[in-house]
Amino acid sequence: QVQVVESGGGLVQPGESLRLSCAISGRISTDNPIGWFRQVPGKALEFVATTCYDSETSYAGSVRGRFTVSRDNAKSMVTLQMNSLKPEDTAKYYCAASSSYVGLRLTADGYDSWGKGTLVTVSS
Repeated sequence: QVQVVESGGGLVQPGESLRLSCAISGRISTDNPIGWFRQVPGKALEFVATTCYDSETSYAGSVRGRFTVSRDNAKSMVTLQMNSLKPEDTAKYYCAASSSYVGLRLTADGYDSWGKGTLVTVSS
């Protein structure tokens, strides 16, 4: 199975930046997507960003222009750079990997390996 572990969450003030990392181990192809999702307790899981084919990406409208997702050449680490953070970005962030789909995937049902999440709190 593919193992996924997120890290980098914490408490930051509005306008500051934070970088999340997603370590991936196991068999996975460059064609398979890696996704970032976030969730507030009691709310639905929300798509944030996804990447595949080394450089192809897609972002939710709420984070486009502020967040950047990248996948290293070894395909073992995915980074989510979050800039200009807002209080509404506060959530638990999950990294997920798919071994059953090819290309960008924007819905959670397409992913079969999930991390436990890392909490991001944006507050003054």
